[in-house]
Amino acid sequence: MNNKRTQQQRRTELGLIIFGSFVITLLYFLAGFGNSASVPADLVPFFIAVLGLGVLTHLVVRKFAPSATPVILPIVIFLNGLGQVFITRLSHENGVADDLPALQSTWTAVGVAAFIFVLVFVRNSRDLRTHRYTFGVIGIILLALPLLPFIGREINGARIWASIGPINLQPGEFARLAFAIFLAAYLVEKKELLQVGTRKIFKFEVPSLRHLSPVLLAWGFAMLVLIVEKDLGSSLLYFALFAVMLWAATQRFSYLIISFGLFICGALISWRIFDHIQARVSVWHDPWAFRSGSGYQLVEAAIAMANGGLTGTGLGSGEPNRIPEVETDFIFAAIGEEMGLLGTVLVISSFLLIISSGLRIAIKSSDAFDKLLALGLTTLIGLQGLVIMGGVVRLLPLTGVTLPFVSYGGSSLLANYILVALLLRLSDQAANSESDTEKFMREASSE
Repeated sequence: MNNKRTQQQRRTELGLIIFGSFVITLLYFLAGFGNSASVPADLVPFFIAVLGLGVLTHLVVRKFAPSATPVILPIVIFLNGLGQVFITRLSHENGVADDLPALQSTWTAVGVAAFIFVLVFVRNSRDLRTHRYTFGVIGIILLALPLLPFIGREINGARIWASIGPINLQPGEFARLAFAIFLAAYLVEKKELLQVGTRKIFKFEVPSLRHLSPVLLAWGFAMLVLIVEKDLGSSLLYFALFAVMLWAATQRFSYLIISFGLFICGALISWRIFDHIQARVSVWHDPWAFRSGSGYQLVEAAIAMANGGLTGTGLGSGEPNRIPEVETDFIFAAIGEEMGLLGTVLVISSFLLIISSGLRIAIKSSDAFDKLLALGLTTLIGLQGLVIMGGVVRLLPLTGVTLPFVSYGGSSLLANYILVALLLRLSDQAANSESDTEKFMREASSE
């Protein structure tokens, strides 16, 4: 029975990938036709590449994680393909380097290779849990890399880049994964101690600092480095990851309230101390007052999305290149202009499906570490999408993180493909554990 269900899931996954490949190819055709009134010369190779990418990852999942959820991978392939369509379309006009589509394709291939590597060699989550402190140290080292001389690079006011030869990476993208693994393992190990309050802070019982110190040290160092690097988006992601996982591990609402209070206090202090934070808040509050300067991107993004209306101006028929850095921070605005509200809802719905699938994996997992890690990984990808899309529509101050799988960015693509591979591994383990339980219950009832 379980084997039949597994085969059905994999067939569903393959069918969704094939359908998504046709949709992405259609969008690629429309973008090329709308831009030059001719069929793109590389339409067939593009379709073969997208379909081949999807089928290859599907075959790896079928072999090494056959019981994993069939929903996440097709959505990831679709979002990645949608991003490739818009990056290619944007490169046809002035303002975006012509080599970005090729670079994005290269990073996609590297991301898929990393996805395959994780599924092949990480066969059990216990292997990750065993090396929890190693991942904590790796996370700290990765965060510190951009601060080192000769390696660190400051681009657009943020020192978040590390250059090793011709390769430029954002180590913070990978540090998030390392910290998620460390936090999940440590919080499971100290769960009972963390649930017992030994002192009161504002009527809330909290554990002793002796038990919380490793987590607080790692978190505090991460915050310090990120403030120095001026990476506000990642600071928010790390803080939220810490708060959500601590709350889930202890099941004490007081931790969530205390974390929220610390965040408010830290935000206010940072706003008073740092000029670049004051500037971002001012632009967020009224970008029109800074239209000729720092508010230009937000104003043009608002105009672009307004021009898109319900169905958009049509692929290749808009003017998204008016927005600086449109291929990274503001690709959501480009989608809104040329695909309209329907296009943006499609993107949001895709992320909601990934988030719901990730939370379902966490719920179904029988192992406490798997539950926390699935929750942490889902929190990372969900909040990253929320932060950048919320920044574009001015729901939140703009932070500069990328839209997972859609925006141009090699580090983001690589890290998020690794994240998805870990989620599918956890999903496969959860399904197998559930099947073993059902088998045991049937055997017990038959006796």
